[in-house]
Amino acid sequence: MKTMNVSVVTPDGKVFDGDVEMVSVKTMNGGLGILPNHIPLVTPLTIGAVRIKRNSEIILVAITGGLMEVRGDQVSILAESAELPSDIDVSRARAAKERAERRLQEAKLDDIDFKRAEMALKRAINRLEVADRK
Repeated sequence: MKTMNVSVVTPDGKVFDGDVEMVSVKTMNGGLGILPNHIPLVTPLTIGAVRIKRNSEIILVAITGGLMEVRGDQVSILAESAELPSDIDVSRARAAKERAERRLQEAKLDDIDFKRAEMALKRAINRLEVADRK
């Protein structure tokens, strides 16, 4: 089966690098699947799980946004942060989720604190969902 190289990189270093059959991401416009020989592409990513298919196994990586570049058989995901399920501290993610939910209840809809709390809640939920699917 034809493969492509996928790298998931953060400011702290590489989180994943390997040859895979497929990668799926969540973009600003919806989900996007990339197979080998995809046309060149650059797209912004949102908070979500990157799904990587390698040898019939699905590998999940929780990211908090960034960019994806596809060029030839190389896919580069430059993420603000990224974690494999084994690296996620579930109790810390649960605490962050509860904190964000409390802040959402206290903030006004047009307040910047509301937007920050909403983003924090999305990040925490994403991390918990990826950790649950180990």
